[in-house]
Amino acid sequence: MATTQARSEMNRLYLAMLFAFSMLLISPGPSRAQDSTPIAQQIAKAYGLDSFGQIEAIRYTWNAELGDLKLSHKWEWSPKTDTVSYEGKDKEGKEVKATYRRSELGSQSDAIKNVIDPAFANDQYWFILPFHVAWDGATVTNEGKNKLPLGDGSAERVVVKYPSEGGYQPGDTWDLYVGADKRIEEIVYHRGAPNPPPKLVIATYADYKKAGPLLVSTDHRGTLDGKPLRLTITDVSVKLTGSDNWINAQ
Repeated sequence: MATTQARSEMNRLYLAMLFAFSMLLISPGPSRAQDSTPIAQQIAKAYGLDSFGQIEAIRYTWNAELGDLKLSHKWEWSPKTDTVSYEGKDKEGKEVKATYRRSELGSQSDAIKNVIDPAFANDQYWFILPFHVAWDGATVTNEGKNKLPLGDGSAERVVVKYPSEGGYQPGDTWDLYVGADKRIEEIVYHRGAPNPPPKLVIATYADYKKAGPLLVSTDHRGTLDGKPLRLTITDVSVKLTGSDNWINAQ
């Protein structure tokens, strides 16, 4: 009985982490409509938006720790074709590999459609959240200086609100705490839909590194529905158009 309950709890936490930020299961990328809000563009440009078209491919590994639960997803993404390669483990610990085009999800396996691609959407929001603020068409407002929810000091609080209808998780809201350099320092994420969990994430954006023109926050510490959470982005590298070389983040 105890073993069954423990397995059930691990599965629940696995799904909670997997879908923590899977807001919009639509193809993200530079072809998306651009947000006209100046602050959205300023933030995205600080992370390399103007040079994003130079990137042919991106590699990174998304790692999560929530108590005893640990997850790791290795990705390679070609933005121009929206082709994704994945390496990771399923909830039983078995090795899984897959390569697919997101424009062809309808013809993919249930594992890709229902587990791997939602995980890609989730992990990508952590990886390039500032670009989604500019791409997704959400309502973006600058609420002025506010105290940081975790650290000392204050920053501009930029509220990113998704529509109440449409998308995978309608009504999601991000509070971005942005410094003078337009880099995100901390975030608060409020889930718009009642299921599945979680409903509240508070985390830092720290340990910034550059891979080619791309600026990435690689360390996030905070809480998920009150439980300690740590996410890291490792093994980041990019390949630029016309080159066969991978540029590692430094």
